[in-house]
Amino acid sequence: LLYQNVERMGAQSSTQGTVVPTGIQIGAGVKAGAVYRVTEQGTPTQTGGRFDMAIEGRGYFQILLPSGETAYTRAGNFSANGEGQLVTEDGYTVQPNITIPQDTVDVQISKSGQVQVFTQGNATPQTVGQLELATFFNDAGLEAIGDNMLLETAASGAANVGTPGEVGFGEILHKYTEASNVDAVSEISALIIAQRAYEMNSKVITTADQMLSVSAQVKS
Repeated sequence: LLYQNVERMGAQSSTQGTVVPTGIQIGAGVKAGAVYRVTEQGTPTQTGGRFDMAIEGRGYFQILLPSGETAYTRAGNFSANGEGQLVTEDGYTVQPNITIPQDTVDVQISKSGQVQVFTQGNATPQTVGQLELATFFNDAGLEAIGDNMLLETAASGAANVGTPGEVGFGEILHKYTEASNVDAVSEISALIIAQRAYEMNSKVITTADQMLSVSAQVKS
């Protein structure tokens, strides 16, 4: 609640040392105290995409922005650019930097984040990189910058970087992406309940108005 202090309680009211016992505060409305971001995991959805990945458990992929800052995301719909680097839909490089050879015919990404490729004429897989995940003490303190990306802040704490599958870090699901964590049925149900409650209160006010109107007519 927001208040305007017309007369502050405890303020001196005379030169004899008397004080205002209660004061006067005028309510000026309310404001949102905070907006909490729900960080529960969404449902992994199989896509079959060659470079698609979902995180099962805690953690964020690390993305290098053009500004040089590191952003964090759980959106793992990646692809390879013209140089073979693993990038986001906007072309931002996934960190640590992983380069896929041009003659790659198949890609395998383990639950622990090890990236292996099969190249033409070679039946033995070649390891080309190791993915890392970042976790935060306070996920709700991350700053959203759009495109499913977040930035570290003083409220989130410093990023704790580790290998997928280690204690405190989720695992990588290759050829999957994470769907929205919003429960559409629950949210729509809550909206309907709120609407019905509003309608009920409106009817109560209407009925009370009608009763007062009848009472006024009887008296007159």
